[in-house]
Amino acid sequence: MTAYEKLINRLKKEQHTWLITGVAGFIGSNLLEMLLKLDQQVVGLDNFSTGYKRNLDEVKTLTTQDQWNRFKFIEGDIRNLSVCHKACEGVEYVLHEAALGSVPRSIEDPITNNEVNISGFLNILVASRDAKVKRFVYAASSSTYGDNTDLPKVEEKIGSPLSPYAVTKYINELYAEVFGSTYGIETIGLRYFNVFGPRQDPNGAYAAVIPKWIASMMKDEYIYINGDGETSRDFCFIANVQQANLLAAFSTNLQKFSEVYNVALGNRTTLNQLYQEISLNLKLKQNKLIYRDFRTGDVRHSQASIRKIQEDMQYVPSHNISQGLKESIEWYQKKLLID
Repeated sequence: MTAYEKLINRLKKEQHTWLITGVAGFIGSNLLEMLLKLDQQVVGLDNFSTGYKRNLDEVKTLTTQDQWNRFKFIEGDIRNLSVCHKACEGVEYVLHEAALGSVPRSIEDPITNNEVNISGFLNILVASRDAKVKRFVYAASSSTYGDNTDLPKVEEKIGSPLSPYAVTKYINELYAEVFGSTYGIETIGLRYFNVFGPRQDPNGAYAAVIPKWIASMMKDEYIYINGDGETSRDFCFIANVQQANLLAAFSTNLQKFSEVYNVALGNRTTLNQLYQEISLNLKLKQNKLIYRDFRTGDVRHSQASIRKIQEDMQYVPSHNISQGLKESIEWYQKKLLID
């Protein structure tokens, strides 16, 4: 039995109170589903700027009435400190997912990016400190590695940021470390590497590559690749992120008050390979692929070392990219047909 399976069994017998910020988003709603199915008490905070009520509605259909009744939703903005204090009342564990993602969006609007990702982060961190939460787990980002070309990426060695978004995620880590050493609040940052899975929005200018491609291929639309298609990423299925968050909340291997871990598979997939994999899953025969210029702020290759999280938390990815794509495509096929 893995450490994660043991923790799941333990939580089936214990009840804790959690706060999930960004609960109506892709990652947040999946964390909500996981915790409610474990009969946990959950407070959720979201302002629906990038999250959707439909994500919460879907979680409701996947849980029992008793489990759903354990969920308290607060519609509010992390840029409002009083809202953050209200959300943190009586909370033991915080899973902070609220943020404005996307490198291109941050380049177009660095001021809002800063307000949400830095000021908002600081608000929820202060509120967590004041509520004396047991552990503050937050969404960090692989963008923090910046122009460091070393592969695989190890937590201790980063480069210079390549976008305003990357700056904000690095400052989050600095704030978390200072709050750990100054106030004694335990924080764990999870540097996500290209997370994908059910409920990830395929629409809009800032949609991630996997949901966007799946939806476009299902509609027989052209697929656009930025660059030559040999750009590579460490794509990580949402189930692996759920595992990492739960392990992080209860890890007893903190060497200091603040730690940061990569969350990924530990390998690379090129965009050309990704296109072929999705095409095979959808049984597409027609090649409708167009290559265009590289995108500003993008790094060429990204691959995580997951040695640290494996050693400290016994993290073992449950899904590789093929397994994750299969489950994702099944979800999109059902959802897009319904919609």
